[in-house]
Amino acid sequence: MTAPKTHGVDAVFHISRTVNGPLDAVWKAYTEQEPLMQWFGPSGFSMPVSHFDLRPGGIFHYCLRTPTGFEMWGKWTFVDIAAPHTLSMVVAFSDANAGITRHPMSPAWPLQTLSTTTFEAVEGNKTRISIAWEPYQSNADEVAVFTAGHASMAQGCNASFEQLDAYLAQLPPT
Repeated sequence: MTAPKTHGVDAVFHISRTVNGPLDAVWKAYTEQEPLMQWFGPSGFSMPVSHFDLRPGGIFHYCLRTPTGFEMWGKWTFVDIAAPHTLSMVVAFSDANAGITRHPMSPAWPLQTLSTTTFEAVEGNKTRISIAWEPYQSNADEVAVFTAGHASMAQGCNASFEQLDAYLAQLPPT
């Protein structure tokens, strides 16, 4: 089941990064619970709780905790999984019961977004990660807020990529 695209190209956020790690290791870092708990999220945040069910319709429900103890819950609902090359999910902020909630700091943010991540092996035991992320089932105001947020999304993604780089660097060589 593939989720339909809902908005024009201007609303879609694109980012890519080449990381030092083989395709299989990078795929596992994105699609297995324990690795995700080690690298996903901003530096200094912990993930004290997560539930992971990798299958179309399955979810990754997690809590990110700031160093000061503030908790933010998130939820991915997996849409399309084509190992080891494509991972699509509907992304939402959540509560502790896996219900969908509004962004804790931006109430006009889309309730749900659709993120598709592709993975490509690159020469030298590296992997190219490309993300296309867009509002999903959103109104025009939510699309505008999402589009205006592209720069901060780039900052957040790059910070997570740095966490992924650090995670991959500590893995044994393959």
